[in-house]
Amino acid sequence: MSLSLPFVIAQAAPAGAAGGGVSMIIFMVVIFGAMYFMMIRPQTKRQKEHRAMVAALAKGDEVVTNGGIAGRVDEVGESFITVEIAANVKIKVQKGAVSQVLPKGTLKSA
Repeated sequence: MSLSLPFVIAQAAPAGAAGGGVSMIIFMVVIFGAMYFMMIRPQTKRQKEHRAMVAALAKGDEVVTNGGIAGRVDEVGESFITVEIAANVKIKVQKGAVSQVLPKGTLKSA
């Protein structure tokens, strides 16, 4: 009796679901859609906003770089800007290194 029990269980098991492949494809599409709306779309939106901010930089804007240096834009070039961080102290940084444009007068109040 104990020898025939595994054979009976093995024969009684179903061969597999007929729609298993379709449900797996639907699951993968749903997962990709969730990843797109939760990760990819917000990142591209932030990149677009950053590109617009960098393109709108002008002389006199007060900015903060990725390194945390705050200063006033003195000169705008093709891919670099000159930032005055103190009286007669100017540094040249890439435009992409600007993380934030501050409201006018922020540096005087700090």
